[in-house]
Amino acid sequence: MKLFDNAASPFCRKVRVVLHETGQLDAVELVHATGNPVAPTAAAPTAQNPLGKIPTLLRDDGPAIYDSRVICRFLNDRAGAALYPQPRIWETLTLEATGDGIMDAAVLMVYESRFRPEAIRFPDWVEGQWDKIERTLTALEGRWLSHLEGPLDIGQIAVGCALGYLDFRHPDRDWRKGHGALADWAAEFAARPSMQASLPVG
Repeated sequence: MKLFDNAASPFCRKVRVVLHETGQLDAVELVHATGNPVAPTAAAPTAQNPLGKIPTLLRDDGPAIYDSRVICRFLNDRAGAALYPQPRIWETLTLEATGDGIMDAAVLMVYESRFRPEAIRFPDWVEGQWDKIERTLTALEGRWLSHLEGPLDIGQIAVGCALGYLDFRHPDRDWRKGHGALADWAAEFAARPSMQASLPVG
């Protein structure tokens, strides 16, 4: 299999963490790819994914699949792993969506400065994305800590990668301020070998 991947992407990192946690690293070739919300680049996997987005997984026995939620579910089932525990499946999927939502907002903040001409950038829109993240951090600390501290699942992986991306792209925002318990959890989760092996670069 081939994974169209970028070491800076939190969504790609989520897939790489799942590969590590389920013992499938050797089953996948990582192919460096880049996406662009304005115009696809030559390095975007448009032939495999018409959206041109990453991650995209090219399977040996079927068409390519995407996005990270679909890929992670596929890899979990392929390995017979337990990242989607049926007794708490809806909580797990909701937590995954929560982590992915942080990633979405944080990536859009980056895109605003990277791809939009300076003359038409919208600071209030950027702050609106950060407001989403702040509300979500508060919800994670107030509602989700017991789940985060439980057995490993895809929700924890998504949140761990999301918080890591905030450190990577938005360190000046200091997301830990006012979220001490969540910060403690994040520090412990970030020490996992899968997280250390997938640190973002770029």
